Parts: sequence; C-alpha cells; structure tokens
Amino acid sequence: MSYVILDVDTGIDDALAIAYAAHSPEVNILGITTTFGNATVKETTRNTLQVLDLLEADNIPVMAGADKTFMGDEHREKSTWIHGENGIGDVWLPQPQRGASQMEAHEYIISKVREYPHQVTIVTVANQTNLAAAIQQDQELPKLVREVVVMGGAVTVPGNITPYAEANIYTDPEAANYVFQSGTPITLVGLDVTMKTLLKRNCLDDWRQTNTDLSLFLADMCDFYMEAYRGNQISSEGCALHDPLTVGVLIDPSFVQAVPMHVEVETTGENRGQTVGDKNQPPSNIKVCTDIESDRFVSHFLKRVVHTVTTI
Repeated sequence: MSYVILDVDTGIDDALAIAYAAHSPEVNILGITTTFGNATVKETTRNTLQVLDLLEADNIPVMAGADKTFMGDEHREKSTWIHGENGIGDVWLPQPQRGASQMEAHEYIISKVREYPHQVTIVTVANQTNLAAAIQQDQELPKLVREVVVMGGAVTVPGNITPYAEANIYTDPEAANYVFQSGTPITLVGLDVTMKTLLKRNCLDDWRQTNTDLSLFLADMCDFYMEAYRGNQISSEGCALHDPLTVGVLIDPSFVQAVPMHVEVETTGENRGQTVGDKNQPPSNIKVCTDIESDRFVSHFLKRVVHTVTTI
C-alpha cells in the first residue's frame, strides 16, 4: 500500500480520480491538497469536500493551497468551458459537512513527507504550485519523497490550451519548471497518453443503473464533460480520463511505457507552458509516459470508480 497525497484542482476528472483512488486498496490517501486551476481554490476545495462526502470519506483531511501562481500573480481564468461554472459540470451537491484543515497545503506536504520519509507518493493532477512552494521551503524534500506522479504536459503531442501547452502546466509554468529541475523523482503522465484513454457514453448508462448518489453524480457530471468535448470538437465518442490515468499509473505502472528524458518548461513567449523533452540530452530528470494499454486501464478504472475494491 502506498502513502499518497493527492494534489487537485477539483474539476470533473479530478473528482473521478479521487473516487478511483479512494476505492483502490493499493492507495492510502493521507490527505488531499487543493489549488486553483479548473476553478478558484475556494471552489476546488469545496468540490473536493463534497466528493469526499459522497464517498463517505470524512477521515481524509483536505488542505486548501495556492490562490496565486508561484511568482505571486493572481490567476483569474477558470475552465468553465470544459468543467462548468462550479468546476463539477454544474451538478448541484449539498454543501460540505466539514471544512478544510487550517494547515496550508504546502506545509501539509512537508509534514507528511517528513513523517514518512521515502514512503510518500504525491499525485499532482493540477498545477505544480503547492509542490513548488513546499520544495522552496524545504530544499531536502526532493530526496525524501518517494515519487511524484504528475498529470501534465504534452511532450510528443500538441497542447490542449495552446498549440504548445497542456492546461495544468500552462496554469503555472514557472512552478512546473521549478519542480522539474529540483531533482524530485517524477513520472509525467501527459496528453501523450491521456488522450488515448476514452470514457464512452454507455458507461454513464451503467452508472445510472448502479443508482447510488455517487454513481448518479459521476454520470451527470461526465454528461456535461462529454457535451463539452463534443461541442469543442475534441471528441464525439466520449471524454479522456486525464487525472484518473495518473492514479492508474500509481497503482499499476505497467499500464504505460515511460521513457527517461530531460524535460524543461518554456516560461516565456508563445511557447509558454510547453514541456520540451529530449531523451538524448543528459541528465534525464523525468520519466515521460509515451504509450499506454488503454483498454486494460479503462477496464480497471471502471471496475473501481463507483465500487470499493477490497482485495488487490
């Protein structure tokens, strides 16, 4: 079992990733940290707490994190066109039954990595702002964390927010580059593989047949997501499982093939946010996922996302 901190900006696929992780016996979620991105940090924190209420996981603490970029800039953009005004497909949920912890996200990351040296994996499915702040405050962190699995980047394929950049990296490229150059062991789960996953519409029918509060919420939320994909001419068949795949790679790294590369993030110009990888330039600092057994992963995800699995 892995000790895990999830770092999220809870929109639609973050919610799917949280449910997938919570239902997987290989994953011991120590806590969840939140940041801005798909919505404001206030909204992503609320969304996270609401999803945990549906999962009846009130034992998992939530720590609110960054509301500004690593360089201190205000971030005002929200991904309403893909995640809705509230971040979770404009699906209504009751207000959370509890609030976030008083501890700040980056402080929580430091405390848990220090408490469990070489045992904590951080799964970041948002920008890298919280992790960058933690490393900046504690320079030994890269040597103490077991691994960081990042949903972000587009090394061998075009971006999804600009022709060059993937959304999570684009949101705070300075933070991403700081983390990438810090010596932290990183696996990068980017658009190179996540766009090869597909949640199809018939799966939503199955979730509605399951008829639990969680499964109905996920179905309604993903309905919005799939319509956004269709309306923005991304896919007419379904939606990609970006953040869930990142959890999947934590659970079973054999879902993907990964190539060691030297990766840097462009922080200026029209290429801002681009992840530039070179497998021939030493030293390699990141394992970049380049291929995936998509059907096997999606099957694994579907068996768990609305059901608790008790045995591995």
